[in-house]
Amino acid sequence: MQFKSLATVAAALLLGCLTSPAANSSASLFADPVLAKGKNVEVHRTQLDDSFIAFKANLAARNQNIPEDQRTKTEAQLLDRLIISQLLVAKASVADKTVAKDKADKVIGDARKSAGTEEGFSRQLRAMGMTAEQFTNRVTEQATAEELLTREVRSKITIAQERVQQVYATNEAAFHQPETARAAHILFATRDMATRLELSAEQKKAKRENADKALARAKKGEDFIKLAEELSEDPAVKENKGEYKFTRAKDDPRRAMVPEFERAAFDLKPGDISNVVTSEFGFHIIKLLELTPARKTPYAEVSDKIRDYLLTQDTEKQLPAYFEKLKAEADVKIVDEKLAETTAQLLKEAGK
Repeated sequence: MQFKSLATVAAALLLGCLTSPAANSSASLFADPVLAKGKNVEVHRTQLDDSFIAFKANLAARNQNIPEDQRTKTEAQLLDRLIISQLLVAKASVADKTVAKDKADKVIGDARKSAGTEEGFSRQLRAMGMTAEQFTNRVTEQATAEELLTREVRSKITIAQERVQQVYATNEAAFHQPETARAAHILFATRDMATRLELSAEQKKAKRENADKALARAKKGEDFIKLAEELSEDPAVKENKGEYKFTRAKDDPRRAMVPEFERAAFDLKPGDISNVVTSEFGFHIIKLLELTPARKTPYAEVSDKIRDYLLTQDTEKQLPAYFEKLKAEADVKIVDEKLAETTAQLLKEAGK
């Protein structure tokens, strides 16, 4: 079972939408036809073009593309999202926008941090077909939409306790937790951390000697975590002090370690220290700290997540009608003939 936040829903609905005038500086250089308009809505051709380029870039990053005969249909769908985006932002209160800005600033800050460097961040944005300004606009719009939708739609939905309990009772696999190990390790790397190239045989021999010495110290009773902080060449040791929590690859490959590490760790008893273990990354000394048997996650630990999941489901079901209501209230008209015709066809296909 996949639990989605409303932020994910809003992001999916607004994917490719760039509505800020700052994203359309080219509009002042040549005629920029209006494609759709209404109260608090005015979408121009440059906005749709920017949106289409960003959408194509996102698909290309996943090795997908848009067939040329599907371009008009895709543009009509993106135009609808642009209209909805503008309506949501216009309807948002000052309080909505204040909270949204704080959330957007955090998302943007996390994205920059994740990229490592400013150049890395810029490179990722270029791959998505966006500038930093456009990215900021999009994240802020999505955060604003989320706040509005939470206030206008989500907050008005009530989830009965019986529904939460039913989901828990009838989705055994979703709440199954496999056997989990928590272990610390000391790594002596046999690859260059910068280039990822393997070290020479002589260098590997020296690393093995260092591993044997560290093992002897650990077996004599020295504090294992302090040894890891002092000796381990794992890049994450400063953050996690050498500790990892993981399952067997057969149970959850996303949370697994390399096979040699896994076998050695699960063969230990809590408190035991392994001999030197060799993997593609180097020489490991592993101490098993804790072993948690397979179990079903207790209801108390997941009830809030289930309720949130059901809230999101119910919200998604109500959003189309809510968006149509907003468009009707704003008397939105698509003035581009081709896009109006395609939109009408899409609505007919959807049974609206």
